[in-house]
Amino acid sequence: GSSDPYCIVKIDDEAIIRTATVWKTLSPFWGEEYEVQLQPGFHSISIYVMDEDALSRDDVIGKVCITRDMLAEHPKGYSGWVSLSEVDPDEEVQGEIHLRVEVLGSPGSQRLRCSVLEAR
Repeated sequence: GSSDPYCIVKIDDEAIIRTATVWKTLSPFWGEEYEVQLQPGFHSISIYVMDEDALSRDDVIGKVCITRDMLAEHPKGYSGWVSLSEVDPDEEVQGEIHLRVEVLGSPGSQRLRCSVLEAR
């Protein structure tokens, strides 16, 4: 089978970005880059990989969570393939996503630059 994947990027559970849907593939390429304002006290950035479904609720394929502490350990930003983890403990998740995540600016006026590149 194949999926119709897209991604949702959430900062502290608030959805702020949705990528385009890539139809009928298990190896989507998005190549999308976003820059958004960060709240000073943010805790984490979550990227959900979803499967668009015309007839029912979209399925969650998996997610990646990047905490504020993880970003602090990578002052030049984080870039690479990250394994997806399950959202529903009963679902087995396979796959990974290629991301580039960087915090720009100074404390109190920070921006997130997030590139959602591809998945497999």
